[in-house]
Order: sequence, then structure tokens, then C-alpha cells
Amino acid sequence: MKSRVDRWWYGTRRPLWLLWPLAWLYRVVAERRKQRSLASLALNQSLRVPVIVVGNITAGGTGKSPLTAWLVDALQREGWHPVILTRGYGGRAEQYPLKVTDSTPANVAGDEPVMLATMTGCPVVVDPRRFRGAQWAVEQQLGDILVCDDGLQHYQLPRQLEIAVFDGERGIGNGAPIPVGPLREPVSRLAEVDFVVFNGAPATPLPVAQLNTYVMRLEPRVLRHLDSGETRELDWLEGKRVRAVAGIGNPSRFFNTLKALGAKVQGISFSDHHRFRQNDLDVEPGQILVMTAKDAVKCQGFAHERCWVLEVAATMPPSFREALLLAVKSLH
Repeated sequence: MKSRVDRWWYGTRRPLWLLWPLAWLYRVVAERRKQRSLASLALNQSLRVPVIVVGNITAGGTGKSPLTAWLVDALQREGWHPVILTRGYGGRAEQYPLKVTDSTPANVAGDEPVMLATMTGCPVVVDPRRFRGAQWAVEQQLGDILVCDDGLQHYQLPRQLEIAVFDGERGIGNGAPIPVGPLREPVSRLAEVDFVVFNGAPATPLPVAQLNTYVMRLEPRVLRHLDSGETRELDWLEGKRVRAVAGIGNPSRFFNTLKALGAKVQGISFSDHHRFRQNDLDVEPGQILVMTAKDAVKCQGFAHERCWVLEVAATMPPSFREALLLAVKSLH
């Protein structure tokens, strides 16, 4: 089920070696942009509230949004009032910054912002210029701590804590920069972050010593009917014929989860942030359709009566919670 690029990037070989000149150019341009952004950051005024950035150094989905939702919940339990900042990939708002609610159309805000607003109930601010969005959130007094979803390379945004997220199964792939491999930045960048989180147990260790590493697990919780909101326990899937659709970074993880729950899965992969159409949800007689929460926000208006959403939640070890809250308390 893996795409050709996935096989090239996340295999052990580097079949795109002829593109090394472009990879070298990508790294040079990225480093120059980073230095310009850091110079601009030095001129920017303080945001007056702490900023936590969740991101990765690889292209594609790694589980940043579920971790962001977990962070928000952990902060809320400690009395903080977090605000989520995000670019809003795939959205086309008429103006920014945009405050997102669970009723904001996904084609306006992007799928992940709407999903996060629905999951967390906290303010979500979308702006491709993250610093502008952060300033607006502070001016509007939306909260007292900012959590930026997917902003590790957005250096114009000041930050006090950085968390890098990896897909445990994929890791750094073949270890080459884009387009030969999946790396947005060199692996040495990890020495600068505060925490490294693996989504699932890592298949191979990272080639960087003395990192604060933790393992996140995405646990299925319940099935929700997309139209009515009715919920079913997970054992309802046992023996069911399921057409599973996924427009996420690693669809095979979603399909394997459904198989582990006893479903007979026909998996259909789409590109990350795929714009779903009604015929993407077609099913055969006797099948039900199951999708991710991220995809569900884009299908609300045309989903049929056999569409269900698998709700998942991130779990983190207590040691990570303790270390994170201690770090946040030191910022405060």
C-alpha cells in the first residue's frame, strides 16, 4: 500500500541519487532561509507568553497533531489556557489570522486545525505567518501559552521549548535530504531540541547521542458514526468487512490498527491532506467505511449512512509528562 516515494525515501537504498544536486540546493536554500529568519527573530518583540513548538525534521505525517492535542490537555489540567497555532495546510481563508472552531469548514481552515478544535475545545489560530498569528492570539487574550503544531522550521516564531516527532516505524528513512530522502533538516538539528517523541516504538535508533527520547502510542478509543454521532465499542468491528480510507502521512498504520481490531480491511490510500469527494466514500454491499478523524472533517457534508470514524488518542509515559511540566514551569 506504500507509495513509490515512501518506498524510495523510507527504504534502505537511495534510488534517487541522481537528484543529489537538487538535495544540495535544497539544503543550502533552507539554511539561508533559516539564518534570515533567525536574524528577523532577533528584531521581533517578545510575545510575553511561552511558546512550545511541535514539529519534525522529516517530510510527511509523524503524529504531530495527536501529540499537540495531548499537550493541550496536559497543560489545561495544570491550569494553563493554551492556544494552538498552525499553518492550516490545505485551507484557503479570505484573511488571516483565522480563529477556528469545530464548525469552521475544512476547506477554509485546513483539516488538522478543524480536527484539533473539535478534539481539544481550545482556541486554534491559523496563519501561514506563525509570528503574526501568535501576536494576534496574545492581543486577543485567547490564552497564556502557545502550542505551535508543525513549526520546527518556522524560525521567525520565537520558542522556549521544541519537540521533534518521528514515526517510529519510519525514523529518518534513508537519511538523505529532500528530494533524495525525507529530511527537511540535518539529523544534527535534533541536538538542539528539548524532547524527541517517537510515534510507536522506534525500529532503529537515531544516530544522535544523549537525546531525551520518549515513545507515544496512538490508542483507538471508540467508533463514531459520522452523521449521527452515535458511538460503538471497538469490538463491534470484529469480523466486519471494512473499506478503510486514509489521506494521512502513513496510511498503513491506520489500516493495521483496524486489522488488529478484527476487521477485514480493504485499505484505500490517498495523499496526505487529500480533498475527498463523494465517490471516494463508495462501498460495496456488506461493507462499512471507516476513516480517520482528520479525514472526517472534510467529509461531513456528503458522507453516507455507512461512514464511521475511528477515534484515537495519544498516550505518553508519566516520565514525559513530568519532564514536560517541569520544563514549562521553569518558563513560567
